[in-house]
Amino acid sequence: MSEPGQVETTKVTEVHKIDEAALAKYLKIHITGFGSDMTVRQFPVGQSNPTYQLTSGGRRYVLRKKPPGTLLPSAHAVDREFRVISSLKQTDVPVPPALHLCQDPDVIGTDFFIMEMVEGRVFHDPGLPGLSNLERSQYFDDYIRILAAIHAVDFDNIGLGDFGRPNGYLERQVTRWSQQYEASKTEDIPAMDRIIDWLPKNLPADTSTSLVHGDYRPGNTITCAAEPRVAAILDWELSTLGHPLADLGYCCAAYHGKISSIGDFSLLDHVALGIPTEEEFVAKYCEYSGRSKIDNAVYYVIFSLFRSAAIIQGVYKRGLDGNASSDQALMFGEMAKARAATAWAQTWLRLG
Repeated sequence: MSEPGQVETTKVTEVHKIDEAALAKYLKIHITGFGSDMTVRQFPVGQSNPTYQLTSGGRRYVLRKKPPGTLLPSAHAVDREFRVISSLKQTDVPVPPALHLCQDPDVIGTDFFIMEMVEGRVFHDPGLPGLSNLERSQYFDDYIRILAAIHAVDFDNIGLGDFGRPNGYLERQVTRWSQQYEASKTEDIPAMDRIIDWLPKNLPADTSTSLVHGDYRPGNTITCAAEPRVAAILDWELSTLGHPLADLGYCCAAYHGKISSIGDFSLLDHVALGIPTEEEFVAKYCEYSGRSKIDNAVYYVIFSLFRSAAIIQGVYKRGLDGNASSDQALMFGEMAKARAATAWAQTWLRLG
């Protein structure tokens, strides 16, 4: 049995095999120090963009690529992910060093980028097994601090002023994910239909704009092996300029039932484990971000649950089509329904 947080890899699945000889030849030219002795393994997590571990010349790298098959418009934008992590090297937001972006389909068939592999632990279990209560508390403090740091980035100053439109983020996101959901719909989900109608009618007055991560969760962080500190933030595929509280709402959504890879914070004994409650999480975020309070906080939770349901429905559809990034994709149909039901329940449980 592996240690908690240990990063595991598998053989590359049949559907995600790549031309390793062509890749090795290309990387030897474009990445300094890359050797001829390349080995390739696949990370079993990550339902959207297939992710691989490359080893060459005694160093380890990570390759992120678009999945095979017909893709939805604007989805799987590995070029945007490469751009944002390249830009963030100028800030105190910890990210893996980005090395190279390839947009030549003749190499392995799709766009991909290479970054250095940051060593450490990745916790997909929200209970952070293997850590002490004090270590969990320290981890979450750093985790929340970095979330606020992302939102404090001067995006114009690091060349991301055109990374998204500064106004109307929530309205556009509701429209986008409604359309993505409809494009990947496999059956009627009544709760999704109701939420799609409810969200644009209840938009918050707050129009703050910042860089947002889009999928901020413990499973997308690398924790230092020697201490409970975040070494790097991963998976920036959904990042853009948007509303900072959308990221916060996404984090808080995990306190309202099992949210797939985010985990189920609602089942944890927060005090006993040293993990913040939802109220403590929000308070700590306000402390680090300089906010006195957050109005209409539940909207961002509902929006995040809805968006997640739309994403999961897309994963399920790709699973049915045979081109998802994991064999687990076919399990996601019921997850999309459950997530939509949880979102709709929040509209009357907390808003009346």
